[in-house]
Amino acid sequence: MWSEIGMFEREVALYKALQPYLGGVSFVTYGDRNDLKYKETLRGIQILCNRWGFPNRFYCWLLMNFYPLFWKKATIVKSNQIQGADIALKAARRAGKKFIARCGYLYSYVIEQKYGENSHQAFNAHFLEQNIFSEADQIVVTTFFIRQIIIERYKIKSEKIIVIPNYVLTDLFYPDQKRGDSRNRICFVGRLDKEKNLFALLKAVKGLNLELVIVGSGPLRKELEEKAHKNGISVQFWGNIPHRQLPQILNSSDLFILPSLYEGHPKALLEAMACGLPVIGTDVPGIRELITHRETGYLSGTSPEEIREAIKEVLADRPLRERMGRNAREFIVENFSLERILRMELELLQELVEGDSN
Repeated sequence: MWSEIGMFEREVALYKALQPYLGGVSFVTYGDRNDLKYKETLRGIQILCNRWGFPNRFYCWLLMNFYPLFWKKATIVKSNQIQGADIALKAARRAGKKFIARCGYLYSYVIEQKYGENSHQAFNAHFLEQNIFSEADQIVVTTFFIRQIIIERYKIKSEKIIVIPNYVLTDLFYPDQKRGDSRNRICFVGRLDKEKNLFALLKAVKGLNLELVIVGSGPLRKELEEKAHKNGISVQFWGNIPHRQLPQILNSSDLFILPSLYEGHPKALLEAMACGLPVIGTDVPGIRELITHRETGYLSGTSPEEIREAIKEVLADRPLRERMGRNAREFIVENFSLERILRMELELLQELVEGDSN
């Protein structure tokens, strides 16, 4: 999936950077033997996948009970997200190893928004999170907002939760000095799903003299295209783009916009800011923690009217755009570079290894 949506390089960069400091890195996947084709790209990272095509239930049993028998030396098991983390936790406990539960976004919150707070799906999501967070040796979250929710909702001790944010490849995402050929191009990058609030964005830009580029795919693409065509809105849908091509797209834009109803720790926003691009984000959890209004970006409401006014104000004020772009780049380099996140990860791993008698 990372490969299909153009995120592969970004997602594996940290683990490639960790390799020289560790005895080894393994990716445990739920995919079949086709996952092995990424072996060359991953350069030494071991891929453990369902190469035999076993039924998923039996394969999960192997992950929990068979693979751990071979973890003889110091080993730390880390989940990438909450979904599937119960398998990783059981495997770690089977081997007597330390377990890190990573939470890039609050899974239960996403499920609540999709199915309702009192739904059966939300109950299951809360139950899963309660189990994972309570049993983990360490919890890694991407924002202090998520950390506080976990503390309050699940009564987890604060010292058990560390904030390690998402990183940006700042040597790839940087300002293009040739920028300046203004076409009033606004860019959005992300999944075309309900929480991104893209129908409000379409309504907001209707009638404005600008060019809207939407990068990404998702279940709402066809409906969004039909809406734009029906209402005469000029929009380009570019689908998924390889990660290395995103800086060029961002640097060819005058403004980046993320009109979401909620976010975890949006990587696309961080990358746009790293390019020195002025950004507009809605004043919602996950975005407001990254943007200082009119300094590193512009915060707006989530309604079409509020988004429209934000776009008009920012596009009309070039000094504001330039100031926000400069400040955004400095903010990202200082706080979200891969080098900084690498140091944080290594400190966490070292601390766990030193406390592990195994």
